[in-house]
Amino acid sequence: MDTTIYLAWSSEPIPADLLGPWTELRVLADDLVAVEGTESLSRVYHEIKWALPDDAALFVTPLNERPKLKHLPAGTTTWFRERLP
Repeated sequence: MDTTIYLAWSSEPIPADLLGPWTELRVLADDLVAVEGTESLSRVYHEIKWALPDDAALFVTPLNERPKLKHLPAGTTTWFRERLP
C-alpha cells in the first residue's frame, strides 16, 4: 500500500502522543501536525477528530508535493523532503 502524507490543523491542540493507524504523527505546532501512513483520508480525519473536543475545528488534507515552510521545528524540511517530491 502507498504511503500518504497528510497535513492536519485544529482549533485545539492535537495531542503529540496520539496513537493512530499511521506510521508517524509529526507535531509542527500545537495545532498543526503532519501524518504519514497508509490509511485513507477519512480514517486519519476520524482518528484525530475523536481525540479532540467535540467543538474543535479540524482540517485534514493529503499533500502531493513538499510544502513551502518557514520557522517550523528543526528537521521538518528534511522530513518532508524524504517523503514528498
